[in-house]
Amino acid sequence: MAEKHFKYVILGGGVAAGYAAREFAKHGLNPGELAIISKEAVAPYERPTLSKAYLFPQGAARLPGFHVCVGSGGERLLPEWYSEKGIELILSTEIVKADLASKTLTSAAGAIFTYDILIIATGSTVINLSDFGTPGADANNIFYLREIDDADKLVAAIQAKKNGKAVIVGGGYIGLELSAVMKINNFDVTMVYPEPWCMPRLFTPEIAAFYESYYANKGVKIDKGTLVTSVKLKDGRVLDADIVIVGVGGRPLTKLFKGQAEEEKGGIKTDAFFQTSVGGVYAVGDVATFPLKLYNETRRVEHVDHARKSAEQAVKAIKAIEGGKVTDDYDYLPYFYSRSFDLSWQFYGDNVGETVIFGDNDPASSKPKFGSYWIKEGKLLGAFLEGGSPEENTAIAKLARLQPAVPDLEQLTKEGLTFASKI
Repeated sequence: MAEKHFKYVILGGGVAAGYAAREFAKHGLNPGELAIISKEAVAPYERPTLSKAYLFPQGAARLPGFHVCVGSGGERLLPEWYSEKGIELILSTEIVKADLASKTLTSAAGAIFTYDILIIATGSTVINLSDFGTPGADANNIFYLREIDDADKLVAAIQAKKNGKAVIVGGGYIGLELSAVMKINNFDVTMVYPEPWCMPRLFTPEIAAFYESYYANKGVKIDKGTLVTSVKLKDGRVLDADIVIVGVGGRPLTKLFKGQAEEEKGGIKTDAFFQTSVGGVYAVGDVATFPLKLYNETRRVEHVDHARKSAEQAVKAIKAIEGGKVTDDYDYLPYFYSRSFDLSWQFYGDNVGETVIFGDNDPASSKPKFGSYWIKEGKLLGAFLEGGSPEENTAIAKLARLQPAVPDLEQLTKEGLTFASKI
């Protein structure tokens, strides 16, 4: 096969790839300079839709409706947009070898691509039950959710097993969102997870208690503190289910670059411009371990917001270097959110230190609205809000960024959201 050369190559076709492409286009591109190589068969899309509206029984989201960059309120980049900008979309193409020294990528079919500058945007792969050596992990009714192909298989199963039983393995983002959407599809739903409460990496026991009770009121059964072994529970009870969906996290896809680029904390180490230890190679999104300026430490962040912003930062840095200019360091405020049933929460900052909870966190309320602050060494570092308005969510984001002093926790509890509006 003939070798193809590009000035810029984005490896990966997820959210980060789409946002990077848009940033390149803003700065001006010559036709044929940029290629996106993706093993998926479709142009970059907003991946979070797959665990939400894509699975709705009515009015479900479908492509081309959620191509990037609609997730952040931007223009929808249809496949034609890439053609118009002279960007080559190389789809259904899996890269099996990357040689960073010779700037060469090789596909499963033997195609060779060379580049001047590479952006690694390979994202994560789901952790599979077979990774734990679970017998029966390859059963036909076990599903995972990462790509649109996975979602299509799940949609087909939902339609084939109407009003059936679903078991969701995992109590994190995917577990909570999928449990809600399966209940909306009128399934008998059970969530199973080993941790003592849901979303343990972010939620406090008090926050988690609200969501667990809310879900129970919606008819979702929760079996926590137990593991799935051989598609059975640890205590021997068999998982009686038409559909089992596993959402126990992901792992960054870095194996192509092992031993070639410096790694840290499970990801590819980068600077504040997402440049790796290899000149001309950048890593963005889930795979990047980067300096988090706000907390003066390196972190790896798995979230769509960071995928979008890190991709834009890398391209700004690339174009600044070409123009002999300097761009600002990446100054990211950690942000997480989720929507399920009639609920919608947002979190900003760092969930460390003591916590206070405020507002109406009664799961039986018609419109619950409550929040939590995290305080460490007298400073407010993190803020969570369920049911907030756009203005209120903006206010708690500012709090987490400014890190105001908090002299009195009791007073902070009383003030609640009012504290945010004062700062």
